[in-house]
Amino acid sequence: MNDVARDSSTNQTVTVTDNSTGKSVELPILGGTVGPRAIDVRRLYAETGCFTYDPGFTSTASCDSAITYIDGEAGILMHRGYMIEDLAEHSDFMDVCYLLLHGELPKAEEKAGFERSITYHTMLHEQMNYFYRGFRRDSHPMAIMVGVVGAMSAFYHDSTDISDPHQRMVASHRLIAKMPTIAAMAYKFSIGQPFVYPRNDLNYAENFLNMVFSVPCEEYKISPVLARAMDRIFILHADHEQNASTSTVRISGSSNANPFACIAAGIASLWGPAHGGANEAVLQMLQEIGSKDRIPEFIERAKDRDDPFRLMGFGHRVYKNYDPRAKVMQKSCHEVLSELGVQDPLLDIAMELERIALEDEYFAEKKLFPNVDFYSGIILKAMGFPTTMFTVLFALARTVGWVAQWREMIEDPSQRISRPRQLYNGHTERKYVPLDQR
Repeated sequence: MNDVARDSSTNQTVTVTDNSTGKSVELPILGGTVGPRAIDVRRLYAETGCFTYDPGFTSTASCDSAITYIDGEAGILMHRGYMIEDLAEHSDFMDVCYLLLHGELPKAEEKAGFERSITYHTMLHEQMNYFYRGFRRDSHPMAIMVGVVGAMSAFYHDSTDISDPHQRMVASHRLIAKMPTIAAMAYKFSIGQPFVYPRNDLNYAENFLNMVFSVPCEEYKISPVLARAMDRIFILHADHEQNASTSTVRISGSSNANPFACIAAGIASLWGPAHGGANEAVLQMLQEIGSKDRIPEFIERAKDRDDPFRLMGFGHRVYKNYDPRAKVMQKSCHEVLSELGVQDPLLDIAMELERIALEDEYFAEKKLFPNVDFYSGIILKAMGFPTTMFTVLFALARTVGWVAQWREMIEDPSQRISRPRQLYNGHTERKYVPLDQR
């Protein structure tokens, strides 16, 4: 755990004064290794009788963590101190998984052992195949993901004791290993094709693509370009600090719920269109635009504050600069389109929209650059994934981040069960009125 951050009192304080009573309280200021300082308000209620009010927790640090750091103003994303651009360029997803879980990039023998563990955990318990039959054929794949991942605790009893470090690690490996199989089976079930079992001779990304796109009647040839693009997508979505789904996993885990239930809760949170569904919204926007000659019209609409139209996939809640993941994804996007030679009007619209927006002073001034969701949606559509699978792929990639954050939270002795407070604005006490007098 991050002892450096936990013990990093700056010997600085801030004084809060209640002007209605004149009472003051001095609160310590904590400093991490990098990034904004934090005012420690744990004594605030006891000494003043007041809570802090922060809807959406946009100014509140709920934990200290050593996993991921984001500087939205500078456009920086780091995992364990490594820039995301460097990891995407020089590492593969297994490297990044090990880094997030263990804090350091693996040595050759460590990576080989980790990959072997993941590879030999990819198969599901055979009885789980029957679980899929309980869903309607037209079920959204994310609905299936929530159900199946939550049900893993009913099949893997030997890795639900969160007080046992070995069981925590086994559960972590199982979730990372089995998520591609669960996701691929959700897709196959939705289109009525037979399940394809994992293969131990393929790497993580290749294995997933094979389980999704191969059929028993013919050999599926895996393109190295597409496999590398898939691997990069996994890397770029592996973790993103304390976002909605990660916070959901941590809050669920704070009650000592089993890891499979916690990750299922994270998947449910990610399902929301304001979080994991953004790249799906990009394609819906491109369909609304319809043709390249209508792009200027929609660019002008996006500039009009009174128009409800928004350019999806541009700008970001955290980044006030170019999303560093988008730079990597942009390059990957063009590689995939070149490899496939796809002729798709939506992709043509997307490329033209990207060009026009990047040259427009309004978007540069507002720092509304294409983000990772803009390019990932284009890549996934070109590769043949339906839009309903986009968030599933996000969940698959983010599993390692959720697991790393969950383990860090469990192993942090300062963490307690999450219990946010509220500012109550309802009725004060009222006398009960009998039914015949209402």
